[in-house]
Amino acid sequence: MKTHHLAKQNSILTKFLAELRDTSVQKDSMRFRRNIERIGEVLGYELSKELNYEEKEISTPLGIKKVELATNNIVLCSILRAGLPLHNGMLNYFDDVENAFISAYRHHPNNDEEFEIVVEYFASPSIDGKTLLLVDPMLATGRSMVEVYEGIKKYGTPKEIIIASVIGSVEGVEYVAKHLPESTTLWIADIDEKLNDKGYIVPGLGDAGDLAYGAKL
Repeated sequence: MKTHHLAKQNSILTKFLAELRDTSVQKDSMRFRRNIERIGEVLGYELSKELNYEEKEISTPLGIKKVELATNNIVLCSILRAGLPLHNGMLNYFDDVENAFISAYRHHPNNDEEFEIVVEYFASPSIDGKTLLLVDPMLATGRSMVEVYEGIKKYGTPKEIIIASVIGSVEGVEYVAKHLPESTTLWIADIDEKLNDKGYIVPGLGDAGDLAYGAKL
């Protein structure tokens, strides 16, 4: 799997990341959602550089102009609920793509630190022969991303797979690389070194879904 770690190079992206992590800023849920959305825009812009392009002619009021336009048939798939702001950020740039939504959550059957990933809700067009763009802000253990990929395969075989995330762990990145096709490409804003005993990224930012939309039962 080819990985693009954007925070390795300083840019305005580091400000958005800092505000997401900062406990004195992240409590503003509207700003938290907007920062994830802005990171989605940055990720979308960067990954667009490696899409397929074809020369087209367009008519202007004064003549004809040749331009290079992306030809990828993209299905943008986000994992509910935390993935929604990132999905919106991507849609700001890829406004004509097809969309898919999947729910995935951690279930603790024994009320301890062990958990399994439960995938319940699917709303997806066919992904057969298309570019599947999977987005989830947190790539912690990587298990949710893999389970979502396994589930969405019933809608077809994608031509290529692109993953976009805000923050991941080294372990999560390695897990996804091991279980998804080798040709998968990951675009990620930042990668942290470890997970805690509960499988959360350290230092990370906390629970992205709760920070964006409020605590759940």
